[in-house]
Amino acid sequence: MDELSILNELRKYRDMDLDYEDGTILGSMCTKPHPLTRKISEMFFETNLGDPGLFKGTRELEKQAISMIGNVLGNKDAFGYIISGGTEANLTAMRAFKNVSKKSGKSLNIIIPETAHFSFDKAKDIMDLNVIRPPLTKYFTMDVKFIRDYVFDNPNKISGIVGISGCTELGSIDNIAELSKIAVDNDILLHVDAAFGGFVIPFLYDKYKLKNYRYEFDFSLEGVSSITIDPHKMGLAPISAGGILFRNNSFKKYLDVDSPYLTEKQQATLIGTRSGVGAAATWGVMKLLGTSGYKKIVNDSMEKTYYLTRKLREYGFKTAIDPVINIVSIVDEHKNETCAKLRENGFHVSVSRCVDALRIVIMPHIEFEHIDIFLDCLSNTKRY
Repeated sequence: MDELSILNELRKYRDMDLDYEDGTILGSMCTKPHPLTRKISEMFFETNLGDPGLFKGTRELEKQAISMIGNVLGNKDAFGYIISGGTEANLTAMRAFKNVSKKSGKSLNIIIPETAHFSFDKAKDIMDLNVIRPPLTKYFTMDVKFIRDYVFDNPNKISGIVGISGCTELGSIDNIAELSKIAVDNDILLHVDAAFGGFVIPFLYDKYKLKNYRYEFDFSLEGVSSITIDPHKMGLAPISAGGILFRNNSFKKYLDVDSPYLTEKQQATLIGTRSGVGAAATWGVMKLLGTSGYKKIVNDSMEKTYYLTRKLREYGFKTAIDPVINIVSIVDEHKNETCAKLRENGFHVSVSRCVDALRIVIMPHIEFEHIDIFLDCLSNTKRY
């Protein structure tokens, strides 16, 4: 086949895909990347951060991108990598937990909430974690009193806690400030999964913060050891650009393996060969947007989130919780059937596991008119 024929054939397959701009993708935590990142992607498409000695400039951009993200998270001196996404970041954090626990002689007992992302199920399977599931409050956050009592009753047996800041299903935020105190008092590692919330919560206007949640989650809290944060979600970087940040580089030795045939003697990331596009694009879009740009993006999405919530009530629908961030959960005892019917009508939503509800994520590609069309479709779908 010649180039033109190949491109024409590929276009047929690409045309089968959905486009964010159509406004029918309502269950994804990804969105259309910033236009600048297309140019950056072309510039860096052949770079490989798996062999950083060959791509020193790209590696420097990664370090600067981590520093910029760290600054957003209260620690510009944080150590970390731009990697494939939240799953790899959470696996990396659990791998660090495992190796720290091994050195300290603690059993690999990790407190992880029911609201955690399924990547922790993968970590449990791969690393044979012993997971303790604490009960949830009515706000779908971990019961801090239960955790405090459990740790007290089982001294030196808990090696780590995972808290969620912007849970995938409902957007709820665990009380990381109190979890931090427990971690410090008991010499326990604390990982925060802010894959989605990391580029939302720091830029959220106070008027959108609910009184029943604590919105602090970052390295300004002494007990936080590591944070997952994905630039390719609300950060508007292209896929794949995930992030794992540790408080400092003392964690590196728990991740390093020898890589004698590469340009650096050790490698810490789970994935060996990794494109430099994610790091360069993250650097570029963060430089371009800055704090003011991200505030506008986040709070525009929150305005639409509140609009959706108001309109749902007008239509007679209920939400499982008030929106904590730009995620809305629509109570539905027949969630799977409704989800399937909506897809038949062109709208792609998802469902929650921990509550009978449809899950809607209001990303930057969603406009008010998309919400209105969706609501009409949902209302008609529920007339059965």
